[in-house]
Amino acid sequence: MEPNTTGLISLEEAQHAMLQQLHPLTDTEEVALADAAGRITAAAVISPLNVPPFDNSAMDGYAVRLRDLTDTPLAVAGKAFAGVPFSGDWPAGSAIRIMTGAPIPAGCDAVVMQEQTAQHDNGIVVNAPVRAGQNIRRIGEDIQAGHQVLAAGVRLGAAGLPLLASLGIARVTVRRKLRVAIFSTGDELRAPGETLAEGEIYDTNRLTVSLMLHKLGCEVIDLGVIADDPAALRQAFIMADSQADVVISTGGVSVGEADFTKAMLEELGSISFWKLAIKPGKPFAFGRLATSWFCGLPGNPVSATVTFYQLVQPLLARLSGQSTPVLPPRLRARALERLKKSPGRLDFQRGVLSRDSDGMLAVRSSGAQGSHVFSSFALADCFIVLERDRGTVEAGDWVEIEPFNSLLEA
Repeated sequence: MEPNTTGLISLEEAQHAMLQQLHPLTDTEEVALADAAGRITAAAVISPLNVPPFDNSAMDGYAVRLRDLTDTPLAVAGKAFAGVPFSGDWPAGSAIRIMTGAPIPAGCDAVVMQEQTAQHDNGIVVNAPVRAGQNIRRIGEDIQAGHQVLAAGVRLGAAGLPLLASLGIARVTVRRKLRVAIFSTGDELRAPGETLAEGEIYDTNRLTVSLMLHKLGCEVIDLGVIADDPAALRQAFIMADSQADVVISTGGVSVGEADFTKAMLEELGSISFWKLAIKPGKPFAFGRLATSWFCGLPGNPVSATVTFYQLVQPLLARLSGQSTPVLPPRLRARALERLKKSPGRLDFQRGVLSRDSDGMLAVRSSGAQGSHVFSSFALADCFIVLERDRGTVEAGDWVEIEPFNSLLEA
């Protein structure tokens, strides 16, 4: 029997409805490179100099002039090192010993690598063909002064920051950090380390969301666990809205008698949608409070993580001004085993990638797929994305997979 999916919107519709309403924050600040990891560039970065800043040698070898290349050995007239250029007279019929990175002497046509020379008592003989310009790095060959090296909207990391350092740039203008308030709802929730009474569980969602927010470079405002009480929930919403750009709650967006989050959002703001045709993660609320955006995540741990990854992550990227995609492209892989599924919702099953005997991508389930079973997440490295109308997958069938990005890496 197919599940009732009346009123559920697709993931693509939800993503579009969210992103079309959002505009990047305009506040910026200037920070030192050492403090800029994970930050988003607020403007294009222009190079203040040429890279390389002068013609230099790409090899350890000898600087030569083509007219001097004969069968007669070339005397070595001097040496050039990185930081210590050759500065004397360069007599005809001679070569200059040169090291990698050293400035090219005036008049040099090429650098011959030392492996292509033979030593003689009175100099060197070049024993390989030489062409003009070989093994010479030209000024501005990598980067030219005045050219853009990074666009606006780039998340700075281990590639971008050393590039800026190589240009002598000590500070960079970035978007300010997003302020995100988080809280969990539920009388049954207890902090790890506390003793559980009957019917109580540990609050893992708030820790999970907080960890992912910190990875995304957000400033986290943790409001703790809010009781299933309308007055307490109202106060939490008002406090969060006054402090944050985005408010995220976990739990309370289903249809139970004690699920007050949706009703409170309708009272204090507006709802764009709150039911998705995805599994896990059907009860996900998105809306607007007085001064902030709101995302209500499901209470089940896997559902909360999946909806954060697929919906909240792109939302935060848009607000932060990041222009580069945050979700990796989907790939095709062979299923190594039977994957149970019912038509009706887009299914994000957790999987483990490998290569088959032909070198093709293959995937297997990482374990039980219930929305409360987080162990399958800890063992996985990808989502197996099964289409909304698709049924059970048999071993050997092709499926789409989405490798985890850095947000879900260990």
